[in-house]
This record gives sequence, structure tokens and C-alpha cells, in this order.
Amino acid sequence: MSRPVRIDFVSDVMCPWCAIGLAALEQAIARVGGDLQVDLRFQPFELNPQLPAEGEDVADHLARKYGLDEQQLAQNSEAIRARGQALGFAFNLDRRGRIHNTFDAHRLLHWAGEQGAAAQLALKHALLEAYFTHGRDVSSHAVLAEVAGAAGLDAARASAVLASGDYADAVRAQQAFYRERGIAAVPSIIFNDRHLLQGGQPVEQFEQALRQLSGIAGD
Repeated sequence: MSRPVRIDFVSDVMCPWCAIGLAALEQAIARVGGDLQVDLRFQPFELNPQLPAEGEDVADHLARKYGLDEQQLAQNSEAIRARGQALGFAFNLDRRGRIHNTFDAHRLLHWAGEQGAAAQLALKHALLEAYFTHGRDVSSHAVLAEVAGAAGLDAARASAVLASGDYADAVRAQQAFYRERGIAAVPSIIFNDRHLLQGGQPVEQFEQALRQLSGIAGD
């Protein structure tokens, strides 16, 4: 019997490397297989908490925040697209016109987590695909409720959560918890509250960590 592995995946739905990191982690979990016991939970991190409701043009935002010119932006987008394709995640970054505020998406993910780890994972996948594959506005309450419904959650309940202030304090508290522990970039993947991997690591790196922590040897 393997040892259980708790994974806190600290991330934002505006972060392409979070989509890449999650895809790589899931492939690593599948590779280990067997008796691996994983408790995967998603924790909130806002890359751009000060963004207004209307968001900001992607090119303007990335140029201002990271100092990237048009050629660098194109190269970065191609690198992300290629990494995603290799992992089975479709990035259509030409459809992504704006960077959005993600606080309500994190509130919805917190609510989904109360429905169980599988529900939260399904919603996380759906949100990443809604934004990066389909270019949808994941700050819109209507879009968020629709995405939740498509992920198998109760769309009417999701809409009610979004219309209220539910889980706002819980999300802020979780964000503060991880900031106080030095998390300043995402994805940050924390294993068993002790071991940290950051960024869009290759599948092999995640697999090695899972095998070491669970006690499952490789073939």
C-alpha cells in the first residue's frame, strides 16, 4: 500500500503555465498509477488582483508587465502552444483578447471544492479550456455559471454563489496563507505541505516526486 500524497496546486486560471503544469502533473499521476493515492486540491492565486472589471488588452498588459515587444510576445505564445500541444492541451491564444480579473472564478472553484475533489478538478479543467482554448471571458458571471454547468455542477447554484459574496473571505484567507509562506509565482505545487515544485515542469519531474513521496518504485 502506497503512502497518500496531498497536492495543493496553487494557480490562476489566467496562467498558461498553470494549464501546462496541471496537464504534466496529471500525466505523471497516470504514469505512476497502481495504488497511488492522490488528494489534489486547487488553491487560489490572483496574478492580477488589481485588474478592473473590464480587464485589459492582452498585448498591452503583457508588454507593460513583462516588457515584451511584439516579436517576443509571438515567440512566447508559440512556446506555450507547443508545450500545450505536446501535453494534449489546446492553446488558441489568438482568441484570447483580454486579461480578466479572476477573483470570482476562484470563489467558484472554492465552492466546487466543497462538492468534492473531482468536482473541483472538472471545473478547473473547464475554466482553463474556456479561457485558453475558446477565449471566453471567465470574469463574466454568466460565462462562469455556464462553464460550471458544462463541468457537471449545478449552474443555478453556481450563479447564486457568484451573485452573492459567498467564499470571498475564504479565498482571500487562502491567498494570504500562501503569500505569507513565500508563494509569489504560479503554478506552485506543494506536496504533503512540505515539498515544492514550481512552473510548468516536465512530466518526468512530477513522476519522480510522486514516486518518492508515495513509496512506489519505478519499473
